[in-house]
Amino acid sequence: MKCPYCGFIQDRVVDSRESKEADSIRRRRECEGCNKRFTTYERIDEIPYMVVKKEGRREKFDRQKVLNGLLHACEKRPVPAVKLEQIVDETEAYVVDSPERERSTSEIGELIMTRLKDIDTVAYIRFASVYRDFKDVREFKAELEELLSGKDPKKRR
Repeated sequence: MKCPYCGFIQDRVVDSRESKEADSIRRRRECEGCNKRFTTYERIDEIPYMVVKKEGRREKFDRQKVLNGLLHACEKRPVPAVKLEQIVDETEAYVVDSPERERSTSEIGELIMTRLKDIDTVAYIRFASVYRDFKDVREFKAELEELLSGKDPKKRR
């Protein structure tokens, strides 16, 4: 940190405290050149990771929302919580690794369904029925037939 009084580059931290809002850290510093004290504030530079919804609306990525969807799909199924946490971690890493800091829900949904399909096919069908927004029984049946035939179900739209 450069001293605001003499421009010397080295200083020592005398005191550190959280701000009242708990969104930054207040540091009292003492310049090793002129021995004057000054205060700095550190805060996290938080640019949120975004998810682009089907209708084009953008919202912050919410890992809890992904986990809730998975928990709902895996309700009363023998799927370990560790596996669900792993899917959520992979999904979050996928969003974080995006150079544009955003991913579409279709990309995220396909990633989750691929992982679920390997773990539990019933949970996969449950998740797919909500994610793909099946309008009637025929769409549901077509998805099941593709799953049973061993083909990769593709998004139909």
